[in-house]
Amino acid sequence: MKTLRLLPILLVLSACNGGDDPRTFVANAGKDLRGKVQPLPEVKPYEPFVYAASELPDPFKPRKLTPPSGSSKAGGLQPPRDHVKQALENYPLEALKMVGTLQQNNMNHALIKTPDNNLYRVKQGNYMGQNFGIITQVSDTEIKLTEIVQDSGGDWAERSTSLSLIEESLKKK
Repeated sequence: MKTLRLLPILLVLSACNGGDDPRTFVANAGKDLRGKVQPLPEVKPYEPFVYAASELPDPFKPRKLTPPSGSSKAGGLQPPRDHVKQALENYPLEALKMVGTLQQNNMNHALIKTPDNNLYRVKQGNYMGQNFGIITQVSDTEIKLTEIVQDSGGDWAERSTSLSLIEESLKKK
């Protein structure tokens, strides 16, 4: 039993005895190392940024172009306010359908069907649609209109559009 107690002590002593002296090991450990640490980069002083967005125009608001100095906007395009409103001006242009044409006194007329199934005869110079659309030409297959619409800046602009004839053979398919 005594030998079992001495066995771990002998193992520990034999392990320490076979190696180098710890003082010489520590002294020689760093001899072959030649590492050099780069110096830290120079720290630049903080320069605050002044954000002046209040001086810039708001990108979410529509902007109007300003006329050059000396010019007036009084002669700009305006919708006709003095004409008597016609029946087809109560409907949006998309809801109206051209269903036929006829000719009377050498003038082409178009037949327009409204959403409530009423039929109207129109000719060049009549108004239709809710954007002050005036009929500029009536042919056998379409009606050409010029509308006056307001853009996002509040100015009025002309827009050309047309209404095509709906053929009966196409409606059945």
